[in-house]
Amino acid sequence: MEDTGKRPQFGNRLLENVDEVFKHNAWDNVEWDEEQEKAAEEKVQQNSVVTFSEDRLKDLEDNADKHWDAFYNIHQNRFFKDRHWLFTEFPELAPDNSSAPIRVFPNSDTTLESSKNDDENTVNSPNNTDIKLSSSDTKRLIFEIGCGVGNTIFPILQYSQDPNLFIYGCDFSSTAIDIMKQNELYNLDRCEVFVLDATTNEWAVPFEENSLDIIVLIFVLSAIDPIKMPIVINHTYKYLKPGGLVVFRDYGRYDLAQLRFKKGRCISESFYARGDNTMVYFFTQEEISNLFKNAGFIEEQNLIDRRLQVNRGKMLTMYRVWIQAKYRKPL
Repeated sequence: MEDTGKRPQFGNRLLENVDEVFKHNAWDNVEWDEEQEKAAEEKVQQNSVVTFSEDRLKDLEDNADKHWDAFYNIHQNRFFKDRHWLFTEFPELAPDNSSAPIRVFPNSDTTLESSKNDDENTVNSPNNTDIKLSSSDTKRLIFEIGCGVGNTIFPILQYSQDPNLFIYGCDFSSTAIDIMKQNELYNLDRCEVFVLDATTNEWAVPFEENSLDIIVLIFVLSAIDPIKMPIVINHTYKYLKPGGLVVFRDYGRYDLAQLRFKKGRCISESFYARGDNTMVYFFTQEEISNLFKNAGFIEEQNLIDRRLQVNRGKMLTMYRVWIQAKYRKPL
């Protein structure tokens, strides 16, 4: 087959014939019918009865860091896979990486692809916002909140060729930070990670306000009490430089993980405690939009990523729902 030099597209494997559902391991942009939506609503109503006592709820909140420490003590760096899909969903994280597939968005002709039209140091985003690569004397700073054991930071460092890129990361769990620092890829010349409770009113961080180019929030906000989420978003606004970007991806309402919860695990509406006592929230697009806009951000992207994952060996179908968004601090 002739090599055209074009990058593959991602996001356009559509299930047009239900009889072919087990032909592939996953399908993109799967729309739910009314019956499926109603069944999901009924399931959530059933598992949303709150049975936790006030003392139990207080223990979950007060010892949240200990529960995550226990999680990482058990799983070390084996539970989460490195997020190599990052550069398809968020090309801003490594603008010089041309190997990632192009993202095709639902109900749109918009794609993400590197461009060298007028400026070789520019990448076009789907919102016609130019992403500037750092010049020879400009530091490019990324900060990940909830970095865990490095499944986001290490892929960025591996794929980015930008010599001026420096990545900060924080996590609630001191165990996660210790594990990450032991990784052979951890290099203080390119990254620094530290323990931080992002829900506190004051942050002790090694960078100044209005200094960060990008803040990464991937499957972390959902682990926080919804009452405290605005604190985190307000901090991100404070530390981003004008024109800086937040990239966000997290669980959406009626995701498989929410529907699987048994009765007695609900803390409050759409907020649950897992069996290991870590917590998880399931968002709507409107909730995310309100959180960021109320903090002063400009919305550049807010979409639902509906994926149908298939276990062909067990003949199982699993419907995943994620919210993906980008918000920019005004200039």
